[in-house]
Amino acid sequence: MPEISPFGTWRSDITTDLITQGAVSLGQVGVDGDDIYWTELRSWEAGRTVLVRQNAKGERVDMTPTPMNVRSRVHEYGGLCFVTGNGGAWFVNGADNRIYRADGAGAASPLTRKGDASFADLILDEGRERLIAVREDFSGNGESSNSIVAVGFDGTVTVLAEGADFYAFPRLSPDGADLAWIEWRHPNMPWDGSELRLAAFDAAGKLTDPVTIAGGMRESVFQPGWSPGGELYYVSDRSGFWNLYRAGEPERHYAMDAECGLPLWQFGMCTYAFLDEGRAVLTYAVDGEWKLGILDLGSGSLEPVESDYVSFAWMIAHGGAVWFVGGLADAPDQLVEWRPSANAWTVLRRSSDTDLDPASISKAETICFPTQEGRHAYAYFYPPANAGFQAPEGERPPLIVKGHGGPTGQSSNALALKIQYWTSRGFAVVDVNYGGSTGYGRDYRQRLDGNWGVVDVEDCVNAARFLADQGMVDGDRMAITGGSAGGFTVLSALTFHDVFKAGCSAYGIGDLEALTRDTHKFESRYLDRLVGEWPEQADLYRRRSPIHHTELLSCPVIFLQGADDKVVPPNQAESMVAALKEKGLPVAYLLFDGEGHGFRRAENVCRALEAELSFYAQVFGFDPADEIKPVRIENL
Repeated sequence: MPEISPFGTWRSDITTDLITQGAVSLGQVGVDGDDIYWTELRSWEAGRTVLVRQNAKGERVDMTPTPMNVRSRVHEYGGLCFVTGNGGAWFVNGADNRIYRADGAGAASPLTRKGDASFADLILDEGRERLIAVREDFSGNGESSNSIVAVGFDGTVTVLAEGADFYAFPRLSPDGADLAWIEWRHPNMPWDGSELRLAAFDAAGKLTDPVTIAGGMRESVFQPGWSPGGELYYVSDRSGFWNLYRAGEPERHYAMDAECGLPLWQFGMCTYAFLDEGRAVLTYAVDGEWKLGILDLGSGSLEPVESDYVSFAWMIAHGGAVWFVGGLADAPDQLVEWRPSANAWTVLRRSSDTDLDPASISKAETICFPTQEGRHAYAYFYPPANAGFQAPEGERPPLIVKGHGGPTGQSSNALALKIQYWTSRGFAVVDVNYGGSTGYGRDYRQRLDGNWGVVDVEDCVNAARFLADQGMVDGDRMAITGGSAGGFTVLSALTFHDVFKAGCSAYGIGDLEALTRDTHKFESRYLDRLVGEWPEQADLYRRRSPIHHTELLSCPVIFLQGADDKVVPPNQAESMVAALKEKGLPVAYLLFDGEGHGFRRAENVCRALEAELSFYAQVFGFDPADEIKPVRIENL
């Protein structure tokens, strides 16, 4: 029989060690003949990302020895930083930003020279004995410069395309004659407006007479790709949804009221892959829920595919097989090989081999709730779940409201052990896809235009109120947590509303003016659309910034910050902490050396979770079952 114990005090098998030790974050996937490649972020190896190869016999080898870290600095968020071919792989090493060649037989050898540039979105131009990549050059005195370059196998770097502020998705036609790519300019982010460009190579391997195929300042283009027969496809949101198109005369639109695109935070994000000349595997979101299907490119008919997966990342196809990193609602992520002709599914790698008790897993429940101006918003609700415990009769659980980062992003209903950490201890969690989130169409995404710090906050507040009014949570014990842009939502909710009794801001934003002045190139004009033009609307920036309204704060806050964060520097958190200390409000602050924007090292991931638990325990007045180091809260 379950033990009777108050919410928050339950013993749980989902420990911080379980989350970090032995668990990996599965990333980019590649194929070369019968060999499969993928990346693993290993928190127990100081948070480095390793390139792994598996052959047809199932034998695995790490291609990148310690301390090499497969990671790119381009746009700070990187992505797609290896490419396979010729029995090995080329990859970007995060420590020195150089491209290296690895064949698994010995030490990796450098291809590019040391310098102030980083590379991403690598593809192989085998016929010309070179790679093609996006380069970001930090050597100038002002803003970094971006371009598409060719990197010869001798290390020579040649610029192919330049002049735009940003580039992504260089994609070579099957015959090697043409290159497609997307580019965009300030103040746009790629999901606001971008252009699909196409150019042919001359005899010297340079691009000639580029033309614009699609896109513009108000149309977002995503993932250009070539079919095996040499036809160019891409995703555009001109219809109101990110849909697949085929370029040419006549152009073909595969119309559906569903999202087939993603916000391009990292290079290489993808939603489709070609099975053969006539079919493509497609992932698409209907009201935020991701599905899988096979699209007949001739008839336009879509055949839904039944599977247990609720998310699909880094998808590629080759030789009639498909590989992707799949998320499940009740088990850790998996690297999957799927052969549609036989409907055969093979799990090549699990992000964690831990067997979890199904009765102790909280599955996401989709909720749609009313919010401001007669609109509705969406969230995933996770009730407490632990097979060994139940709460005293009549007690309602404390609630943690989670706001995702971005803010242009989306919460997933795939299993997240960091959410289960809370639900298995007796907390309820609601993960809010506030207005501005992706997965619901362009109109929903644009709700945040000019309204960051308003719409996202109102939706998080209304999600909490909805659950409290339904009797599903304790309205007197509601906290809000979030990282990066989600941290700004936290601080804004605590400053301008009085619904929450505590908050946790992880590398969050307290001062929008400081963010505009200090952040990196990729996001340097992001707030033009989310808030207003800077400095013309400086007053609005100050009105929206929690740092200027600390007199309205009245509840405890914990701040978690990386010392090396270039996206949201530590001075953001430290200014807020100083203001709260001066006001006499309870406040805790943890600064993690060696961490950037997000925590990667196992010991820091563990400490951050345990500190947040200790913080809630002290604020809400319960004794956690875990033996953890209490966090120091000043002014408590």
